[in-house]
Amino acid sequence: MENKDVVAGLGEIGTPIMQLISKSTPTAGYDKNEKLIDKKYQRYAHLKTRLLHICIPFSNKFAEHVVNLSKRFQPEGIIIHSTISPGTTRKIQSSLSIPIIYSATRGVHKRMLYDLKRYTKFYAIEENAPRRNWAITAYEKLMKKSGVKTKRMSKPISLELAKIVVDTSYYGWLINYAQLSNMIAIKNQVDYDEMWSFADEIHKFLGNRPKMFPGFIGGHCVIPNLDLMKSDTLNLIKEINSDYAKILKKR
Repeated sequence: MENKDVVAGLGEIGTPIMQLISKSTPTAGYDKNEKLIDKKYQRYAHLKTRLLHICIPFSNKFAEHVVNLSKRFQPEGIIIHSTISPGTTRKIQSSLSIPIIYSATRGVHKRMLYDLKRYTKFYAIEENAPRRNWAITAYEKLMKKSGVKTKRMSKPISLELAKIVVDTSYYGWLINYAQLSNMIAIKNQVDYDEMWSFADEIHKFLGNRPKMFPGFIGGHCVIPNLDLMKSDTLNLIKEINSDYAKILKKR
């Protein structure tokens, strides 16, 4: 009998994941908000679940929610696409007897489907995961059929950290410096763009003087993801962003 995949959480990550994989495998969607569920995919509801794709927001009960979703759909394996705190994959794997893969998502929400195909989809799985080779093969085949390149990292915590430390938080640091340099420009009554033009040629040749737009960091990636790390150092991003907001308000 043919199997299906299930995407749990049909928000800004789950919806494009659903659109991506549904072209190559029978796929059903699930969300606590039933209005988000496209009924055209429910014709596969009766099929046995092969892979359960987790795309729900992270919370203190994330692991509990994943375990409950596993009980509900009885999948052969689970793929976590959500941004999660370091150590979460290992924690969930210790609670379940099926393989758990963590596969961080990269891209801009408004063009996420395009970015899913543009960027390599990194993934990782614990060494002691049951049916590990089956899960790796199943996921790589699914992504290949969906037109997505994959790359496996040595262990999930490396990828969990990579998503937060070298993706969203690093982006936040870069914007922070733009904010700080703009505050200096404002204080000294100089033009921000003119000041930064001094680095144009350096960045052209060396690529290590990126000029960012000095805007306020909003949205629900950079700042919320800081809470997953519990790092006083990285929390400076929040503090600088908050101070900058006060400057913008005054202006």
